[in-house]
Amino acid sequence: MRSLRHLLLAAAAACAALTSPAAAERVRDLGTFQSVRGNQLTGYGVVVGLDGTGDDNFIYTAEAMRGVTNRLGFQLPPGVNPALRNAAAVMITADLPAFAKPGQRIDITVSAIGRARSLRGGALIMSPLYGADGQIYAMAQGSLAVGGLGVTGRDGSSLTVNVPTVGRIPEGATVERGVAIGFETQPVLRWNLFQADFLTISRVRDAINSQLPGAASVEDGATLALTLPAGADLRAGLMAEIEMLDVNPAEAAARVVINSRTGTVVISSAVRLAPAAISHGSLVVRVEESPSVVQPEPFGNGRTAVQQDSAVSIEEGGGRVALFEPGASLAEVVDALNMLGTTPSDLVAILEALKQAGSLKAEMLVI
Repeated sequence: MRSLRHLLLAAAAACAALTSPAAAERVRDLGTFQSVRGNQLTGYGVVVGLDGTGDDNFIYTAEAMRGVTNRLGFQLPPGVNPALRNAAAVMITADLPAFAKPGQRIDITVSAIGRARSLRGGALIMSPLYGADGQIYAMAQGSLAVGGLGVTGRDGSSLTVNVPTVGRIPEGATVERGVAIGFETQPVLRWNLFQADFLTISRVRDAINSQLPGAASVEDGATLALTLPAGADLRAGLMAEIEMLDVNPAEAAARVVINSRTGTVVISSAVRLAPAAISHGSLVVRVEESPSVVQPEPFGNGRTAVQQDSAVSIEEGGGRVALFEPGASLAEVVDALNMLGTTPSDLVAILEALKQAGSLKAEMLVI
């Protein structure tokens, strides 16, 4: 009786879990405001102080060093190509966060673009960082933190751990110019879903209008237009309130994702099957060779020979049939395919056949 009671309780809990509504998500986890975003910065510079692992005769490094020395008041003689084994030409990348102000510091990534073997122990000379509009938004400088290691012997043997030609400088750039977003003065603010969905965007609109009547309207499957009172202080409070609203997003589309390189198959919970029957089996062909040595009769003129003895057999395994009722769920699909003993490669073939037969109601993506 006790075991029966535990079984009934477990069944009741399972039914409650199946009938419970989907968990709500915050608006801030479903999308973001269009104007509140970061901007990419890039720059070109020179890393110095390397222990003989620099670019050596890379022409871009020499030209960059000429520019650096000219700024410092020292001019290299024309026609002189310095062998800069302790310097390397690098590309600098960074992300300028939204609302970044002059004087704030941001992290930068430094990557060698020439023949440098390692940037370990190097220091970046002051370099400007440009935005997409060609304007300078930050200045970068500092000592690199490199997680890789490269060692080379005199006989040409080498050992490399991770990537020694890429490093980071935490807070290595100082913001010199901010990006005007204008969120406090724009007549309409736009909010975008991370993944377009008409049902989800409609539910977000309804959640916002329940708190701020008439503030939100749908522009398309991914964008909401928000009409909010002007003023940075008031709008910041309203945007914070909107981001913390709870919304039940629409169920994900029925999709089957197949990784052709690893054989991984992922089936979403929305996948359903029309009535179908699947028969899966394997054909095994075995060829066994049992050679034997044959000796001639005593005092005969024959010679020792090898007599071949081959055994060929065919075995057909499986042969079971799985029947899917109308609207079969993901759990039923998995259980039936496991019963058939399918491998990942067999599973891909079965899913493709179901799709061609019109039974699989899902989108198939091969990556």
